[in-house]
Amino acid sequence: MIVVYTSPGCASCRKVKQWLKDRNLKFIEKNIFSTLLNENEIRHLLMRSENGTEDIISKRSKIIQERQIDVEDMSIKDLVRFVQQNPSVLKRPIIINERNFLVGYDEEEIGAFVPQELRRVACAACTSDCPSYAVCGHTREDVDIESANQPRLKAV
Repeated sequence: MIVVYTSPGCASCRKVKQWLKDRNLKFIEKNIFSTLLNENEIRHLLMRSENGTEDIISKRSKIIQERQIDVEDMSIKDLVRFVQQNPSVLKRPIIINERNFLVGYDEEEIGAFVPQELRRVACAACTSDCPSYAVCGHTREDVDIESANQPRLKAV
């Protein structure tokens, strides 16, 4: 199951939720301000991130800058408590499932959350008679864009 950690008023969070809804992907939304993240959740986020705190903690958050906090110097226990008491330090959205982990909205990376079987079906459904075939994400690698009969955008 996909879990999305969000906050109200976050434009990237809205984009992620809309992207998932548009693809009929089920997800659980956890508002980091109205739902207290438990110790296991925070530890799990830290374990799944490639670069630990750097991936999920915003060094630009107000509280970290005002207090000149270095989260790298904190013990895991102190860090968990700090995040629970100050959820605004988390970058958002954080999207996670059994196989994938993504922080922020990245149009290319978020595609990893579409189950493989759905990607195969979509890929098989895209044929050369489709009006979007030349620019379709499923076949983009196979199409010579220069020879595709598609209008070009002008550089301004």
